[in-house]
Amino acid sequence: MSVLQDIVAGVREDMQGRQRKVTLTQLQERVQQLDPARDAWAALGGNSVDRAQLQVIAEVKRRSPSKGELAGIADPAALAALYRDGGAAVISVLTEQRRFGGSLADLDSVREAVDIPVLRKDFTCDEYMIWEARAHGADAVLLIAAALSDVQLRSYLDLTHHLGMNAIVETHTGEEIERATAVGSRIIGINVRNLKTLEVDRGVFAALAGSIPAGPIVVAESGVRDVSDVEHYRAHGAHAILVGEALVKDATPRERIAQFKAAGTPAGHAS
Repeated sequence: MSVLQDIVAGVREDMQGRQRKVTLTQLQERVQQLDPARDAWAALGGNSVDRAQLQVIAEVKRRSPSKGELAGIADPAALAALYRDGGAAVISVLTEQRRFGGSLADLDSVREAVDIPVLRKDFTCDEYMIWEARAHGADAVLLIAAALSDVQLRSYLDLTHHLGMNAIVETHTGEEIERATAVGSRIIGINVRNLKTLEVDRGVFAALAGSIPAGPIVVAESGVRDVSDVEHYRAHGAHAILVGEALVKDATPRERIAQFKAAGTPAGHAS
């Protein structure tokens, strides 16, 4: 069993436990009471003609399977506020518990603290999780192509759009980019970490980004350590970067986000 398969199996088991406490019907009733979702696609530059301004998706991430404990994060809301103040376009909140130490409580906390779009970062394996994300105030979800069939990918993306949300469709291979494009993904992420082995190869982004047709927002995921990595991803076509570890381990995440944005934005385009 690959690392990805093992994680998804745990996610499904945990989800089934939540389903016994909160039914799909109850989630759907909650969603009906909410204001419309915020537009993560627009926040990431979807409406911009040239998308010259690099955008940052800043992640609330306590630990990872590859690195173990990263940061305690006693107050996810306070961290999210720093991210927002630094210029993050979207806040990503990891809600997977077993490997990443996240929770829906973290999502709730961040949602209450910021008024910019929030991404629920998890290993979506059932439509229940999409309704659950919206019920907890998420504006976007992650759909990992490697973990989903073509039927699931299309169905989950359609549901996401039906709920007024956006999805980052995560890819790692050329074949997965073709699948993401075929279902009409508006935001396509290229994760340079192989979720089946956890190995990182930053060259994956440069090798694959050019195969994404014009139109979708292109997000570089994983492997951002410093300004040189940001410049590398930007030079090869990234419209946005998703950063977790480098921010949660930094004593000044607000300043680091501003630095990353500046490094990926041509002079004269900074906001």
